[in-house]
Amino acid sequence: MSLHPGEPITAGRPAPSTKEPSGTRPGTAGERHRLTALQGLSALSLDAMASVAYGPESIVLVLAAAGAYGLGFTLPVTLAIAVLLAVLVASYRQVIAAFPDGGGSYAVAKRHLGRRTGLVAAASLILDYVLNVAVSVTAGVAALTSAFPQLYGERAWICLGVLALVTAVNLFGVVNSARAFIAPTAVFVGSILVMITVGLFRDGPASTASAAGHASALGEGATTVGALLLLKAFAAGCSARTGVEAVANAVPSFRTPAARRAQHTEVALGALLGVMLIGLSVLIGRFHLQPVEGVTVLAQLADASFGHNAAFYVVQFATMVLLALAANTSFGGLPVLMSLLARDNYLPHFFSLKGDRQVHRHGVVWLAAVSGVLLVFSGGDTNTLVPLFAIGVFVGFTICQAGMVRHWYELRPGGWRVKAALNAFGALLTGVSAVVVTATKFTEGAWLIVLALPLLVLAFGRIHRAYAGIGAHLELGRIPQPPHRSPSLVVVPVSGLSKLTSQALTAARSLGDSVLAVTVTHPGDEDRQAAEALRRDWELWKPGIELVEVRSERRELGRPFSQYVRKLGESHPGFHVTVLIPETEPAHVWQRLLQNQRGFVVAHAIRRDTDAVICRLRFRVTADSP
Repeated sequence: MSLHPGEPITAGRPAPSTKEPSGTRPGTAGERHRLTALQGLSALSLDAMASVAYGPESIVLVLAAAGAYGLGFTLPVTLAIAVLLAVLVASYRQVIAAFPDGGGSYAVAKRHLGRRTGLVAAASLILDYVLNVAVSVTAGVAALTSAFPQLYGERAWICLGVLALVTAVNLFGVVNSARAFIAPTAVFVGSILVMITVGLFRDGPASTASAAGHASALGEGATTVGALLLLKAFAAGCSARTGVEAVANAVPSFRTPAARRAQHTEVALGALLGVMLIGLSVLIGRFHLQPVEGVTVLAQLADASFGHNAAFYVVQFATMVLLALAANTSFGGLPVLMSLLARDNYLPHFFSLKGDRQVHRHGVVWLAAVSGVLLVFSGGDTNTLVPLFAIGVFVGFTICQAGMVRHWYELRPGGWRVKAALNAFGALLTGVSAVVVTATKFTEGAWLIVLALPLLVLAFGRIHRAYAGIGAHLELGRIPQPPHRSPSLVVVPVSGLSKLTSQALTAARSLGDSVLAVTVTHPGDEDRQAAEALRRDWELWKPGIELVEVRSERRELGRPFSQYVRKLGESHPGFHVTVLIPETEPAHVWQRLLQNQRGFVVAHAIRRDTDAVICRLRFRVTADSP
């Protein structure tokens, strides 16, 4: 655990930023590890693009409870979602301009709604991103097992394999992941747009082979559609809006000018997503499609538009690949968010570290590990995870929209009332969606999110208080006393004579005014003989340093040594006591398993029982050493 020099201990409300995010300047080598607008579309929009595969289906499955009459409301519900999508895209363009350092909902809420609300937004985003990885991977594998049923029993292992692949790609840099995913994204978007175009020119379905023999999920006898059902359909379909916030969260990942490129990416994403959602809903009504068990709505639409031929399988394969890779959105957005939280002392500071390819490796690895646990927990079942996924999305959207209302009110630019009204309308709709999904899915697993959200916020607060305590103890932000010389005593643990012992004592003499060599002896014939041999060899060697024997009745090493060091500190007030622990460092990693770990045992005991400084001297053993 460490604190950055000069870093504030408490998070306040920073002044509004209008500058580009700090970091690599144009023309530097690091720019090639950042995103263009097209690369950003492929790296950060996969979640939103893939949601068209289950967004319309979620609407249809809810409306199917009201029978064929209920399915007639598919297009109106989708149009309402498209309107909200437009509001969100316009809002997040403003978020990008106002917060070029990224952070999305967290940055907006922290500035305009206060620290606690910002932490709630951050917690919801973290849950959203983690669950997006699990949902995307399981949905992609579900498409695969639908085409190849014999793989159904191995879906959990396949999910973990896909997760490992996406993680490995992202560890090589966000630009590399974007390049790898441009082709799948283009194939998916192209196939969906072609399918919509072809379907609009058909008078009826070209084929219904995919749904043949499957039980219908359509309700019977219903002739009315209530407001609650429409709200549920709207809330279910809003899963198609997931991912639109990812661009705003990852603005620093774009090339300069980052904010402008991110805004272009956001608009392109919203336009593509809106066209695909509305087009698919039109086809659902045109073909009078009915949901069936075991076959996705998108598969039925591909069958109806293209027929049961090669084009049908291209759509299925592209959907499978994109759904599986949609997890990349989280890998692009969450590590940036975690780095901002770490900078504000709400997460461990190692999450803010970047690798040589502009990768927050700790965030990537942490995301992969938690998502892997969720995949194992769910057994690779999408339906287990989707209810958990939606709530975090809606909470983050609602907080961000409410924060932007405050943003417009504080700035009051021209036309601010219209902008604030749009954001307020969006906050109302997403807030209603959050309440509806939580209430309807509470017993199906949504209670986990209701529990996890406040626990994450509490964890943020605990970490922040810990950093504040450390900072106060270190007096960060204050001018320290000038350095001065104090008498020092260096203690070196020894167990025998060797070149390592000689180097350790030489280093100790360079570090301290006084040096003591300490060995721990035990009762027993063999141990007593070893102690006598060491004492005899020490007298023959005559290094000019006293050898102190610390007797221990039990065969312990760490505790007797730490007790002796503590007594030394008490008997030498004003002295700085340093324990210099000599250790060998083998040429090969596997050879470390051959070491006796005495240095680790002593260091652990000293750290636990004393305030002495620990210095570990590494003696490298090269491959050609005898």
